[in-house]
Amino acid sequence: MGSDRRPDSSQLIVYVDHSDIHQGRSAELKDGIRRLVDAIEGLEPQLIAYGFHLDEEAGHMTVTAVHPDSASLEFHMEVGREEFRKLGDMITLREIQVYGSINARAHAMLVEKTEMLGGSLRVIERFAGFARPPHSSA
Repeated sequence: MGSDRRPDSSQLIVYVDHSDIHQGRSAELKDGIRRLVDAIEGLEPQLIAYGFHLDEEAGHMTVTAVHPDSASLEFHMEVGREEFRKLGDMITLREIQVYGSINARAHAMLVEKTEMLGGSLRVIERFAGFARPPHSSA
């Protein structure tokens, strides 16, 4: 990344995970998500985007994150590890999907997460693409 903070499209990592919400745990899960998001927002200024998407009717949660590179994903896994664990008994992880190239350490950390919460991991390398810097609101 250069001085203009423009994302390098060859390094961007898009993370998506899908989980089932355990019955009767939705309100408690929402509280845990709020704590996690507050912590992550303050500790990870490099994180481009981070979101939790709840389909309460279907009992499903999707988490999305856009990282500038593999190092950001590693840092996120380290910083959030304890908060992720607190949510673990409220969900069953079905799948983690990672789009982009990640290093061996990030891969190992994601495998550890699937071993802790269940589910599978798929890493899909980027074939082609580009990234634009976010528009300033100035």
